[in-house]
Amino acid sequence: MASSPLSLISKPPSITLLHHQRPPLPTVRVSAATSTTMPNHHPSLEITGGGAKRFLPALNTRHHPYKPFPIIGWNRHLETIFAAFFRTVPDVKYRRECLRTKDNGTIALDWVCGDHSTLPPDSPILILLEGLTGGSQDSYVKQMLVKAKSKGWRVVVFNSRGCANSPVTTPQLQTDSFTADTCHVVDHVSSMFPEASIYGVDWSLGGNILVNYLGREYHRCSLSGAVSLCNPFNLVIADENLRKGFNNIYDRELRGDVHDEYNVQAGLNPCTVHEYDEAITRVSLGYKSVDDYYSNSCSCHVVQHVRIPLLCIQAANDPIAPIEATPYEDIKENPNSMLIVTPQGGHLGWVAGDEAPFGAPWTDNVVMDFLEHLRNGASNNNASKPEAF
Repeated sequence: MASSPLSLISKPPSITLLHHQRPPLPTVRVSAATSTTMPNHHPSLEITGGGAKRFLPALNTRHHPYKPFPIIGWNRHLETIFAAFFRTVPDVKYRRECLRTKDNGTIALDWVCGDHSTLPPDSPILILLEGLTGGSQDSYVKQMLVKAKSKGWRVVVFNSRGCANSPVTTPQLQTDSFTADTCHVVDHVSSMFPEASIYGVDWSLGGNILVNYLGREYHRCSLSGAVSLCNPFNLVIADENLRKGFNNIYDRELRGDVHDEYNVQAGLNPCTVHEYDEAITRVSLGYKSVDDYYSNSCSCHVVQHVRIPLLCIQAANDPIAPIEATPYEDIKENPNSMLIVTPQGGHLGWVAGDEAPFGAPWTDNVVMDFLEHLRNGASNNNASKPEAF
């Protein structure tokens, strides 16, 4: 949850906005007793989606109950804070590569040292994109990295502009609706290893960016599969939720720190993410208001257009990515998507399973089961394609 150094230098050119007309998302309440479309799993998990019949058999943990670690896992705020500050951070050495984009932006890719010389060129590749203000040093990123590496995967962490001490060379920073950098990274990695299949795992804001990329760039997406965790999906709902009660703590922690059209004074000392986005983000992207920015950045609007296998994992008690924002119907209607909802987990917590409380989150084994299933080609044949928009 550490903040990243940010900088602004000039106003960017205007851009064409995307307007999606979608009905309001329903409020969904989840519990262990909730019935699901897939009976072949433990009732403590809610599993649904148009692709569930294809993907569910690959999950080795599907018959086991979700058991949160005592006390820590019983309260969503305690679990969220504990995971952020006390989860073990594996020792991983990186080799950094900085990419320059067409608009002179800088993206930092952190590769695991030694993989280039020890892994064959056709090894599967996993691109990790962290949440807001996160980076390659975060515990949940390194835990996932170690898990994938142990199974022979080549892993690279995609640090967004202004994150993880990456140099800031443009006013364009990490935002929910900007997919150009994701396109650039996937194309770059693909050109480096043309024989390898590439997959993506993204958390929180990174999950929203990933799903936006999958849905908006479906015609050029070269990923073979993806996983989205703790995705806020609907930023309008998430923003309202973030400003309620104890959630204000996260709102203040997640705001950007910035050392006329830009409201620089407000941007220098924002009290909330909303204030920062109003003063800085929406202006840099050409939106008339922060509400317009949030509305047009919701990945829930494009889930129906995802054409590759996609696993979404959410916690029913997530204080930052509220379950009410999850696009259940679109996930159910997309034959390439599956959703897993756990009864507890907080935000980026999931302090449960054999490695709790200090080890890898419960989700890591589920993610690897899904990715290994795709890697082995069990679900890549005759994949259904939803209609383009």
